[in-house]
Amino acid sequence: MKEKVKILDREAINRSVMRIAHEIIEKNKGTADLCVVGIRNRGVYIARRLAECIKKIENVDIPSGALDITLYRDDLALASGQPLVRKTEIDFDINDKKLILVDDVLYTGRTIRAALDALIDFGRPKSIQLAVLVDRGHRELPIRADFVGKNIPTSKQEVVEVRLEESDGNDEVLIAEND
Repeated sequence: MKEKVKILDREAINRSVMRIAHEIIEKNKGTADLCVVGIRNRGVYIARRLAECIKKIENVDIPSGALDITLYRDDLALASGQPLVRKTEIDFDINDKKLILVDDVLYTGRTIRAALDALIDFGRPKSIQLAVLVDRGHRELPIRADFVGKNIPTSKQEVVEVRLEESDGNDEVLIAEND
């Protein structure tokens, strides 16, 4: 892997999350029936940050959950060894809710497809909207984000790395050429 270039720092990530929170409130005309669910791992942390920002803006707590999609992936058979299944934590009813699905990077769309399959096992939301910190392009499925922190055009040889305080000790988004 070649030299990594920092695309977003802590302040840029915080601004992006706050802007997305404002956009979510505006598009949904408030916070009624709103909930956020993050895709494990980093999507969960971004979802929690969005819920905190929405609380700062509207003074309303919205439910926040975590979704594990491991068993819904279409590449599970290709994985070697035993897949690591983590806990899904959605302790609220998603039926008839405006659900914001959150992930760190949108790439081919396959992770989001798996997440949609997993979510439907929990109920039938009124709507599902997608929020991502980074959209890097190269879709293989007809999936687009409703809310994007930053569009980063990439080549397929590049790797986008999102690091967050909660899991990695600092907030930054890096891009590097893959060898």
